[in-house]
Amino acid sequence: MQTKDRSRHFTYTDWILIETQFEPDQLQSKETVFTIGNGYLGTRGSFEEGYPHALPGTFINGVYDDVPVVYTELVNCPDWLPLIVIVNSESPSLRDAARTETLRERFRLDQGEILSYDRQLDLRQGLVTRTLRWRSPSGKTIDISFERFASLADPHVLALRCQITPVDFDGLIEVQASINGYPENQGFNHWEGLEQGKTDQGIWLQRRTRHSRIELGMAAKVTILGAEASLQVNTAPGYPTLSTTFLAKVQQTVTVEKLVTVFTSWEIDSPVSAAQEKLAHLPDYATLKKANQQAWDEVWQQSDILIEGDSTAAFAVRYNLFQLLIAGAPNDDRVSIPAKTLSGFGYRGHIFWDTEIFMLPLFIFTQPAIARNLLTYRWRTLPGARRKAAHYGYKGAMFAWESADSGDEVTPRWALGNDFYGEDVRIWCRDREIHINADIPYAAWNYWQTTGDDEWMQKCGAEIILDTAIFWASRVEFNSERQQYEIRGVIGVDEYHELVHNNAFTNRMAQWHLEKAIAVYDWLVQKFPERARELEEKLQLTSEQLTHWQDIIAKILFLYDPSTELIEQCEGFFQLEDINLADKKGRDRSMQAVLGVDQTNKYQVIKQPDILMLLYLMRESTDFPYSEKALQVNWDYYAPRTDITYGSSLGPAVHAILASDLGKSTEAYEVFMHALMVDLEDNRGNTSDGIHGASAGGIWQAVIFGFGGIQITENGPVANPHLPDGWTRLKFKLRWGNKWHEFDLRKGQVAQDITSQLEYLQLSLSPNPPLSASSSSSSPIPSSQSPNIQGFIFDLDGVLTDTAELHYLAWKKLADEESIPFNRQDNEALRGVSRRASLMLILGDRPYLEAQIQEMMERKNRYYVELIQNMTSKDLLPGAIAFLDELRQAGIKIGIGSASKNARTVIERLGIADKVDAIADGYSVQQPKPAPDLFLYAAKQLGLEPVQSVVVEDAAAGIEAALAAGMWAVGLGPVERVGAAHVVLPSLAGIKWADLRAKLGEITR
Repeated sequence: MQTKDRSRHFTYTDWILIETQFEPDQLQSKETVFTIGNGYLGTRGSFEEGYPHALPGTFINGVYDDVPVVYTELVNCPDWLPLIVIVNSESPSLRDAARTETLRERFRLDQGEILSYDRQLDLRQGLVTRTLRWRSPSGKTIDISFERFASLADPHVLALRCQITPVDFDGLIEVQASINGYPENQGFNHWEGLEQGKTDQGIWLQRRTRHSRIELGMAAKVTILGAEASLQVNTAPGYPTLSTTFLAKVQQTVTVEKLVTVFTSWEIDSPVSAAQEKLAHLPDYATLKKANQQAWDEVWQQSDILIEGDSTAAFAVRYNLFQLLIAGAPNDDRVSIPAKTLSGFGYRGHIFWDTEIFMLPLFIFTQPAIARNLLTYRWRTLPGARRKAAHYGYKGAMFAWESADSGDEVTPRWALGNDFYGEDVRIWCRDREIHINADIPYAAWNYWQTTGDDEWMQKCGAEIILDTAIFWASRVEFNSERQQYEIRGVIGVDEYHELVHNNAFTNRMAQWHLEKAIAVYDWLVQKFPERARELEEKLQLTSEQLTHWQDIIAKILFLYDPSTELIEQCEGFFQLEDINLADKKGRDRSMQAVLGVDQTNKYQVIKQPDILMLLYLMRESTDFPYSEKALQVNWDYYAPRTDITYGSSLGPAVHAILASDLGKSTEAYEVFMHALMVDLEDNRGNTSDGIHGASAGGIWQAVIFGFGGIQITENGPVANPHLPDGWTRLKFKLRWGNKWHEFDLRKGQVAQDITSQLEYLQLSLSPNPPLSASSSSSSPIPSSQSPNIQGFIFDLDGVLTDTAELHYLAWKKLADEESIPFNRQDNEALRGVSRRASLMLILGDRPYLEAQIQEMMERKNRYYVELIQNMTSKDLLPGAIAFLDELRQAGIKIGIGSASKNARTVIERLGIADKVDAIADGYSVQQPKPAPDLFLYAAKQLGLEPVQSVVVEDAAAGIEAALAAGMWAVGLGPVERVGAAHVVLPSLAGIKWADLRAKLGEITR
């Protein structure tokens, strides 16, 4: 596949993609990039006013139709975007008709002059905006902006807003807002017209697909703000339009709001009535936008990944997640996610194994309800899979390589080449690429293991797993000479080799599948015996079949050298001619394009990971053949032979994970970035076809399982991170079982799971444990025996350094700007208190909006961060470094427990990062001091019980938090402030560990 110029004129913030220049030759690929959606539908980023050779598209999930003889495809639905702006429109007159025609200048980017251009996609709320200054051919200049979203709060609602401001003229402007009922799938229109019309609210259109007979109803209304204008209706066949003309004044903005509703008979009996009814009761644009943003806030609360230290990755990871999140249907279990999501015409909207193996894990761990829907789609399409199995002479269910609405095979038999006189290319995947029949059960099993959803497993999952297992038993062949079962005549994951025998991936996955099928059957008999009997009868499942499965498991052929653990990809692979891909550097296309289909079959060149993909799938459970040695040996053999750059887009993310496992951090990051930017940079030259959905799913897995090092244990997920160079922080959330597990990982950090730690705080510890009294202290005592202290947790401010002065200066500057009295005495009340709580103390009863509060917090922090940049080791308080060194020599673990969100920066500036084993900061927990959470979090990071920990604090709130945690407390400062501590000291100057341990020991006696 040939690549294109990668100069995309993109810049990124953490959440926003910004296009700074319009490039007509990148029009179609950027239409893909700026796709928006809500799981019900997706709309490509085409311009509202249109552009020559554009590929506008709105795809509603599940709405498929047939092209006679050739294929089934996802239908391009009527276009809701059209909004035409005509500048200086005048009423025609007989005397000046010709001149009037020249003055009707339609806003369009292929005419006139673009003076400024900015297009943005805000991932936080699924919002596309475009802002331009445009000069018409006759010299009239306007500022024009567009904004649109597909509501996540109500998937049947679409909204568009246009704002128009004349820059240098007064004149008439005409606006035409339409529904285009003539959309095409690259030359073919799937829709036939039924009815259209107008209502009190606006216009409506009714269409029906030609073969699947799915009806669509779409309705629209327009509101004009900032000018007196009336609306006219034009009901040209198939193109209902609302138009208005108004007098625009220089530098005065007129706003046009277009609201659209859409339904189909796929989900409701009367889609036109439903669209009209919803349109009639819609609130205004601003209200819809707010509801959409709130819905997105909830989604991102569960699915966001925060990366610090790498701004490109921080945005691009979120971008890939966004494109999957807008493709997964939250309310429909009859649909799945096509390979190109709902963003383009590529693969005709068909569904592959991409969904279950690459995309599904994101949903399993962050949006399990959508994951359940995606898998239920496969259950609902079992009838189609059974028809395919019967067609090929097999039993059970044989899932289609490419699936649509019914589950029947829709992979085209032939592909047309670029040479008009060349031979058509036979597509064998529909006949031979059968590993999908184990991939889907693999996904179903993992969903069940992660969610514990027994109800779904007994109703849907068991039937999927058992019926597809029946297929394998009929598909294998017994080789009497070898006394082994074989699977011959297949295509493995590596599609460069189109007819192979005993592909290792296929054979082992079939074996694994049968193992799990027996386990599910046994579980079903024990837990849901009625359902087990029902499936035995429906699937004609007998004890003889189960015995046969066991025999296949024991005797299936797997080409493997147990001494070296090297696996042969398929029979005879090692005898193929070898190739050195390093000699092919500089190419701009796949090796299959370089060598040709027939020649590629003769070489040891691989389209995408095959053996390595098998090892990845077996990695989590460490099932055979996975081992660290097997990974290393097979990586060394197969990775250099894999066309990772121009083969399949499914490969780089998998390579990134495995390379990360092997400690190849540079290589892992390089291939990760190649996958990450596949659409943003169009580095395969085919982004115009749609988003690379499997690659996007692989990105999530690479971040979580690769760089985050997530491993699933019997108690849930734990992290063993190995972050790329430059990444300073990786934060995300996973749902396992019925609980959320939060991870906040830093460079060089030990395995972490914040949630399990907080559960430990909440469930395993009493907030006021029964502690023995002491005559020498009124403070609670952690133990009545001699203290077994293994770790110290230090606050920063006033303990190791004095940033209190810097905090004071930052707060003082803010208070002065807000004209609020604030002095050093007021500052004393802020010791040990969180940023928000400190601000609220300063503000007192003064009324401020939440947005203002947030802005002031950020402003204060900005002042503070500027000040701490000048800190050095000279800013450590007397005795601090000597005491830290003494503790380390004594084998005592050291942690930091600071409410500051800048704690890590301060530690680095002070030069003590190498002396600290764990850091709990303002990002670590939600409840600030005097809640015990921060110190308990730090102790858990250190691997210590609270009773083994000493907290050193200078603030009353910190001492209270330490005592509430059941820890030893050492207070630094006056007794009036820290007198509740077990031991009170003026500072750390001159303090020795032996002396302090003796003081604590005296308290217990």
